[in-house]
Amino acid sequence: MLLTTVLAGIATTPAHAESIRSQQWHLDAMGADEIWKISTGKGVTVAVIDTGVDATNGDLRGRVLEGKDLTPDEPGDERTDNDGHGTGMAGIIAGTGSSGGGDGAFGLAPGAKILPVRVPGEKQLASQAEAEEQFNVLAPEAIRYATDAGAKVINVSMGVDRGSPQLAAAVRYANEKGSLIFAATGNDGLNQDEYPASTPGVVAVGSLGKDLKKSDFSQFGPQVDVSAPGENIIHACGGKTGLCNGKGTSHATAIASATAALIWSQHPEWTNNQVLRVMLNTISGPTSGNKRNDHIGYGAVRPLRALTTPGDPGPADEYPLPDFTYAAAKSPSPEPSSPAKASAQPTAPSTASDDDSNSPTVWIAAGIGTAAVLGAAVVIPGLRNRRRTRTTPAPAVTTPPYPHESGQPYYAQQPLPPHGAHHNQNRKDGGT
Repeated sequence: MLLTTVLAGIATTPAHAESIRSQQWHLDAMGADEIWKISTGKGVTVAVIDTGVDATNGDLRGRVLEGKDLTPDEPGDERTDNDGHGTGMAGIIAGTGSSGGGDGAFGLAPGAKILPVRVPGEKQLASQAEAEEQFNVLAPEAIRYATDAGAKVINVSMGVDRGSPQLAAAVRYANEKGSLIFAATGNDGLNQDEYPASTPGVVAVGSLGKDLKKSDFSQFGPQVDVSAPGENIIHACGGKTGLCNGKGTSHATAIASATAALIWSQHPEWTNNQVLRVMLNTISGPTSGNKRNDHIGYGAVRPLRALTTPGDPGPADEYPLPDFTYAAAKSPSPEPSSPAKASAQPTAPSTASDDDSNSPTVWIAAGIGTAAVLGAAVVIPGLRNRRRTRTTPAPAVTTPPYPHESGQPYYAQQPLPPHGAHHNQNRKDGGT
């Protein structure tokens, strides 16, 4: 699979009649205002392995460290983003809301620092084969660099259809050195592996909609570990306006990464295994009562619950998912070089109803600005380059569903009008 991002011209509608923060439903759903009284992610570095991070973005000024550029033929460096995607992921993680005179987009962990590691986006790649080959060379280097540079959390909202022994070895290196890697499962809506999400030792993240069900574009299967909001995500991004509305497992991955940063900031003495175990033990599980299913994994991350009632973080040196204890399960291709990730309790894809297979226990309140943490925690004993998704701009007040456009690939984010702009006419943008 080629790293897909098709930025077609889509008519946009006004998005600034209300404040930017008031449109960030996912932050309200998770109880961000209460979370930030406890933790903002301060003291934690999150590596963003992506297309670069624009350090001049108004919501990311002062948050972006010097990192590494693995795209020698691309203008600029790792603090330059000619694509816009990497800046978007950084914004979802650590946006400060400072742009537009304080009417900017917040990330879930606004106190965290971003370590940018730039790798080629699909604009620099000629074919699927080139994408897979280059990714499996550069991603391992990027993961090792991020680990050695002190990133506690490594966000990879990217992926290809085939992994490699080098990628698997880099992931193991990061885990053994104490980092956590989160990666997007992919946006084709198929039971299909994507790498590095399906690599043992990577936490694979699927997307949920505002209805708390699996997003129809989100990949499913035994590789899915957790889910997070991934639709109608207003966030800081690259491009002319610096603000975007997007959807995709990329976005959900960034939210999961930010969740880990929040927990680690509050408990800096914990290891990666303990942070992940608390994320899993405080998760909102499937409504069917199963510990996990192939649609949303163990369920939706709940950072507020993880911060207020984390429970026992468990052993410091035991990885809480079974990735390193199983024989290779399935491979996305005839070649045996890319073992897929096993689930804690391997099962066939769920055939339950949508309500059972796609939804976590209720974790969002029915009021504006109110967050609920309902549903029992799921205790888990011992326990894929992004697929871009098509998005449409949100109206100022309401949040409509995202209809499919048959035959059109999804992309990650659509620019919003500038701060304070009120447009009566439609506008077309060629990309970010």
